[in-house]
Amino acid sequence: MRKVKWAVEYLGQSKKKAAHPENRRGSWHSDKKKLHVELGCGKGNYSLEMAKLYPDDLFIAVEKNESAAGIAAKKFDESECDNLVLIHGDAADLGQWFDSGEIDVLHLNFSDPWPKKRYAKRRLSSSGFLNVYRSLLSSYGEIQMKTDNGPLFEFSVVEFLNTGFVLSELSVDYRRDPHPEDSITEYEEKFIRLGQPIYRCVFKKGDYAK
Repeated sequence: MRKVKWAVEYLGQSKKKAAHPENRRGSWHSDKKKLHVELGCGKGNYSLEMAKLYPDDLFIAVEKNESAAGIAAKKFDESECDNLVLIHGDAADLGQWFDSGEIDVLHLNFSDPWPKKRYAKRRLSSSGFLNVYRSLLSSYGEIQMKTDNGPLFEFSVVEFLNTGFVLSELSVDYRRDPHPEDSITEYEEKFIRLGQPIYRCVFKKGDYAK
């Protein structure tokens, strides 16, 4: 997205943005039941709406793009949610912010498909990332993934299985039925209007599933 000057400047003053997330490694949970992490939150609508739906859980939204992160930060600050945190950073640094077994639910929503084969390792559902996620997920941990991209979905399902995750749910037309328990992302709204199917899968951490 284009640079949004006010959003970039706003990041420095946001109360919901974690200034030094590495200092909270291992202590995010506090009094909340579950810790959710959304990688690539964009403008933050999904995490915000989920935080409203599940006030007893903690939602941490991660976004690398400065402008998108700034817009999300402003939305979070203006909300009345006390269970919402923004991390402005790269998903590659996830292990610096969270301790082993600390994350309960990891959300991958409409991640960049990196369609060219030579960039496959950059996909957030590639084995390199999945191995990191496994180490950070709790015993009951799971990854929930949504995308409009069929080839990325196929690639991801194979990667999940090859990395030891166990399939819990799978849909190739997720919004065909109502799912009030799961918020609709900005991308999702656009694809629904266009009549495009939404692919979704949920994978459990293998050691729990056994």
